[in-house]
Amino acid sequence: MEIHLTRTYFPEGTNGKLECEGKLICNTIELPWKKNETKVSCIPEGKYFIRKRYSQKFHWHLEVENVQNRSLILFHPANNALKELNGCIAPVTKLSGPGLGLMSRKAFAKLKDLVYKALESKESVELIVQS
Repeated sequence: MEIHLTRTYFPEGTNGKLECEGKLICNTIELPWKKNETKVSCIPEGKYFIRKRYSQKFHWHLEVENVQNRSLILFHPANNALKELNGCIAPVTKLSGPGLGLMSRKAFAKLKDLVYKALESKESVELIVQS
């Protein structure tokens, strides 16, 4: 399964649209692009694989694998990129400004259900990040 993240960059944050087979899954928010610097930048454009991950903080969520010079890049709920993200990607139901969104938990649940179904049927899930 391929998921496409199409981004629009702003100085205050990065907004995106997450689609699978041409259908909108949800919108996304991320930190602004700052040359892939740890904890302050979104990740570089490219192709990545997504896997299931569990942590005490986020419980079951998604991890973007093999991001160059970065680790623990996750999909998890957040509504304000600058205040709640360290390089991760937050699904949101509605964008409310650069790096800002609404109803993140609802969007995250929708994305997680879609990806977990594919992974449970032994399908690989590829994330393609582009502008």
